[in-house]
Amino acid sequence: MKKLSELMTIEDFENGYWYLTDIKLFAKGIGVDSISKLRKDELEEIIKTYLKTGKVVSINKNKKQANSIKDYEKGLKLKLPIVNYVNNKITKNFIITESKRIDKNIIEKSGVWYRLNRWRESKLENSLKITYEDLIKEYIRLNKTKEKFEKISHARYINFLSEYMKNEKSSTREEGIRAWHKLKLMNIAKTYKAWKEKDKI
Repeated sequence: MKKLSELMTIEDFENGYWYLTDIKLFAKGIGVDSISKLRKDELEEIIKTYLKTGKVVSINKNKKQANSIKDYEKGLKLKLPIVNYVNNKITKNFIITESKRIDKNIIEKSGVWYRLNRWRESKLENSLKITYEDLIKEYIRLNKTKEKFEKISHARYINFLSEYMKNEKSSTREEGIRAWHKLKLMNIAKTYKAWKEKDKI
């Protein structure tokens, strides 16, 4: 497997498969701050920008004070402003319960929580004030939308396996996982389409 290098192209980076430990180590080497507070996809975007421009950009995140009171410790209420959100069972149960008060027939879609968290983060990062009522309304909207969610670009394993199982109908999940592990070692895009085209050669 190739190693991360400041001399590699963005295409090289995207065609490789990098473990979080490698991503963090490389990010630290180029001077990225607060690495432990950033998600893998956020670090990947910073690295791609660095490979393209030679500059390390910071992500404007609404950081929480380590010793500040968590929102759920205050007692969750609809009008409570989101300040120190914690993605725990108490918070999730509150959101689900209040959502069902509005629509008792609501059914949770796969991928809703990831998108809800990104929506919340986006609002706070842009200094927009939102309450738990706003969050619940967005939860309901996401669940009721009829369109399929766009695939999460950095969740390449999940996307690949989903496409593999959809198209390779005679194959098992275990075969799909083995195909993914082979794909990780190839210098091509980490997608089912790229794997299929390579497999035909």
